[in-house]
Amino acid sequence: MAFPLAFAGLPIYLHAPDFYARTLGQPLSLLGLVLLALRVIDAIQDPLIGSLSDRWNRHRTLILSLGTTALAAGFWMIFHPIPDAPLVSLALSVFICTTGYSVVAINLQALGGTWRVPEASRTKVTTWREGFGLAGLLAASIAPTLLNAEAAPQAAFNLLSLSVVPFSTAALIVLTRWMRRSHFQLAAKSSAGFGWKLLLRHPWRRHFFGLYALNTCASAIPAVLVLFFIRDRLEAGHLTGSFLLLYFLSGVGAMPLWETLAKRKGKVIAWATSMALATATFFWAVFLGPGDVIMYAAVCALSGLALGADLALPPALLADHIDRTSGAGEASRLFALMALISKGALAVATGIALPLLGLAGYQPGMEMTSGTGLWLSLAYAAIPCVLKALTLIWLIGQRQAIAP
Repeated sequence: MAFPLAFAGLPIYLHAPDFYARTLGQPLSLLGLVLLALRVIDAIQDPLIGSLSDRWNRHRTLILSLGTTALAAGFWMIFHPIPDAPLVSLALSVFICTTGYSVVAINLQALGGTWRVPEASRTKVTTWREGFGLAGLLAASIAPTLLNAEAAPQAAFNLLSLSVVPFSTAALIVLTRWMRRSHFQLAAKSSAGFGWKLLLRHPWRRHFFGLYALNTCASAIPAVLVLFFIRDRLEAGHLTGSFLLLYFLSGVGAMPLWETLAKRKGKVIAWATSMALATATFFWAVFLGPGDVIMYAAVCALSGLALGADLALPPALLADHIDRTSGAGEASRLFALMALISKGALAVATGIALPLLGLAGYQPGMEMTSGTGLWLSLAYAAIPCVLKALTLIWLIGQRQAIAP
């Protein structure tokens, strides 16, 4: 299920703006405002989705079916807009699609958190799930290019939107059949509300979500600035796709490594090791300049190794906690909080990094000076590495509290 989820998730904010701007001629300023508002709505509705999913957790199959239907229908609607009102159509279709996405993602994570498997196997569970997610991400990133080779842009996006239907339908059938023969931790009672204070009453949760938030912010800043850094600092915009492909493939390839390390040394040690690796390798991007494509490719490959750990280990740690505390009745809300933190980190990174670079005199696409180039490098690589190092120090200091 993670494959169609990731396959549909990427084009919403990557390909849809380009489709509406180039093919339908909509102004970028209005597109940006619409998508920004939808991002805010998407983030703040996660706690509500988590709360409702916990309340009706015994009907998880129905919830997943409704979410998958909304995801596929909304995704199809994005690339089949109403001709006379394209922006209204965009807002409605993205809202339906992202709501379905959040419903499926949160409940899929909750299934992993309540599935009765040995604690040592939970990293394997999350590794496989996130591996399929990365595969879906890679497929979505190259699909429009492959389709464009055989069709006009609008026809290519129409085919892309149709492809989600069989992917998601097949995945839902497999998932629901698996759910019928698997055993899950049952909630002692259903919850009637989100209950922020009650949800975070446990000290472990406060430490864990604090670490997760700081670590996610460290990853969100380069995600926001990567296109600017490659195009304006390295002057290698034509290689953007290759760099991203290398980064994600490296993350996929490293999944078995983190699974093995977590099994032998523990999940906390494996996560700390990935943070140290990411900091030590990504920091070298600060010193790169125009034409340093080979060195940047090495940075992508080495820092990408840590990606698999960031994706697989935090959900596995949270699943361990849910099992130890018999927290099945709160599983959806806990994973909804993780989703909220991830989306909030991207918003914070966008709201802080871009304005600061603007104050430093950087304008995307304009000729770089030595000063603006340095500021872009510091924002893209140095600040995230400082945040990652602080997270590592915090994790090491609290390893006894975080570890099982």
